[in-house]
Amino acid sequence: MNPSGFLGEPYPVLVFGTPIAVLTAALVFKLPSIVRLWRDPLRRAAGGLLLLACGIFVFAAPPAVAWTNRVTGVPNFAAPLVYSFLVAFCGASLLLMIAWRDGHAGRSERSARTRRASRWVTVGHAGVIVALWVLFGLADASVERRRDLDTYYARTPYMRELIVLYLLAHTTSCVLTYRLIRDWIHTAGLDVWLRRGLKSLAVGYAANLVFDAAKGTAVVARWTGRDLDPLSTELAPLAAGSAAVLIATGFVLPHAGQYLRDRWQIRRGHLRLGPLYDLLRAATGKGVPFSLRATPELRLIRRETFIRDALLQLSRHFDEELRRRAYEAALDLGCGPGRAGALAATVTIQEAIEARAAMARLSSPQSLQSPHCPQVPDRATDLLTELLQNIEAVSQVLSHPEEIEAVRALATAPAESLHVYE
Repeated sequence: MNPSGFLGEPYPVLVFGTPIAVLTAALVFKLPSIVRLWRDPLRRAAGGLLLLACGIFVFAAPPAVAWTNRVTGVPNFAAPLVYSFLVAFCGASLLLMIAWRDGHAGRSERSARTRRASRWVTVGHAGVIVALWVLFGLADASVERRRDLDTYYARTPYMRELIVLYLLAHTTSCVLTYRLIRDWIHTAGLDVWLRRGLKSLAVGYAANLVFDAAKGTAVVARWTGRDLDPLSTELAPLAAGSAAVLIATGFVLPHAGQYLRDRWQIRRGHLRLGPLYDLLRAATGKGVPFSLRATPELRLIRRETFIRDALLQLSRHFDEELRRRAYEAALDLGCGPGRAGALAATVTIQEAIEARAAMARLSSPQSLQSPHCPQVPDRATDLLTELLQNIEAVSQVLSHPEEIEAVRALATAPAESLHVYE
């Protein structure tokens, strides 16, 4: 096949090239997870389905049709080949939806009815594919038709039955798959990205029904002596291309959405810890070394670890009484319990940093930088535990220094003359 010929006409590029590009991109996107989790039959099936869909548009493009017919030496050999791909894709889609939905329901809930339905789907679609080739062998289809075969041979014995058979099989499979997906969408407790992917799949299979309706209408029109060929040659391929894009999106969206959501949550967590990290880095004179090779997960873990280690070093300077007064002061200022707790913890950390700095001026710096884990006083253990569990909330409070100062002023005013550093 001449690649330039395949891309030479604008129509094949739009109708066939776009779905091929989207399906290939979807397959490439899912390929790493398919390879990594090769033993998962659902992932292998999804990859095979995308590959099969891509093959349909590759072999259905008019230049590819001409190439297939020329290589095989049989006029219109591409027709049963493409229709077989199409029926196989429909059967595989139905099987995958049954297995996918059943897999989400849990292995223990898989029923004999589901296994029986899967066998019927396999046998039924395999039988249709065999029948297509038998009918093609019996038909007289000696005139090559690259784009309008369905309407050109709509009244030809055996070819007529072949066309009707593949359209009925395709319509039936799409209707059943659509109903399975539609019922699944309304299931409670679905992940938001899975639900969006299912909606895209549902619209995609509904668009396939537009393909069937356009093809069927054009064929019936031929039976009655009318010419509605543009429905078959123009509208149907556009509907099929749109369906392929939507189906590819539906398969990729749950995985891509969850991946992007996880990336965003990690990035968001890293940024939200920034104020507390900067405060403790300035107080300790240390920080997490930057590495271009570090993954976002590793950077978040390193930042969390640094913060927890720094708080552990400060724990012997924590003032539980100050924290209690700061908490009550925050409540008096109209803060809710959660916000008041974060403000009280922030005030306690700031006071501990100042206490540590004051102690550093009275003792050897080496003693403060010792690598051994400090002994945490019993009275500070509970407070330290609470801080370690709420470091993100404390970090966010640091972005509101005026609020912290107001709470700190109220908390320290009654006992300011009595406060001394240990």
